[in-house]
Amino acid sequence: MHDEWSQAVDARAHAADRLAEAARTGKPCAPVRDLIGTLADAYAVQDLATETALAEGRRPAGRKVGVTNPDVQRQLGIDHPTCAPLFADAAHLDGLPIPYDRLLQPRAEAEIALVLGADLAGGPFTAADVLRAVDFALVAIEIADSRVAGWDIGLFDTVADNASSGVYVLGNTPVPLRGLDLRAAAMTMTRNGEQVSAGTGAACLGHPVNAAVWLANRLGRTERPLRAGEVVLTGTLGPVVPVGPGDVLEAHVEGLGSVRAVFTQ
Repeated sequence: MHDEWSQAVDARAHAADRLAEAARTGKPCAPVRDLIGTLADAYAVQDLATETALAEGRRPAGRKVGVTNPDVQRQLGIDHPTCAPLFADAAHLDGLPIPYDRLLQPRAEAEIALVLGADLAGGPFTAADVLRAVDFALVAIEIADSRVAGWDIGLFDTVADNASSGVYVLGNTPVPLRGLDLRAAAMTMTRNGEQVSAGTGAACLGHPVNAAVWLANRLGRTERPLRAGEVVLTGTLGPVVPVGPGDVLEAHVEGLGSVRAVFTQ
């Protein structure tokens, strides 16, 4: 039994090292699903990367929720989303250049971000609890970026790889939730002036707040529950699109305004 446990720990460390090396060198790696066999193992690999990031002085800024589209869930054989930490140094300012050469295989998603005004520790939480805890909403663009070559990912690969996190851009117009219908809110995203994605808030687990409720309940009794001031990226509202050098992405969400992600050549 001890040998099996030791082997599992070694495999997790090997997976974490493989992904870290890809991030360090800028050269995508092979999938890690050959090393990890359970979702718990995948989150353990993610935790190893988080501990390394914290030890290096990176500041947590919130969480992202992934796999919120029912079609993608069916493809991966699960009935729930995934999650991963966000860090402050991955946030970029609306309309200012994002160094393209720091990314490997970027893909853009238009999302709704919820910024908390109160902690969500403990639980279980209802939608009403989460709504009371949210200070305001923002339009956002998340740039997903897999360390796995060719985006050849399954569930274990993406979870271990910090849910394929890259960078993100938040809009500058905070909007209180009172009176907003986020479920029906229409989203459009353009790339270099041409529309490339469209959807509504309903594409995110039926309502973006549903994603935040799932996240709050998953984390509420852990060592790192959601805290006031943190950002929750709730999940994509429409098709994800590839990004190239020099591209300008602009996302608009009804009621929340617009945000731009601008990439260097």
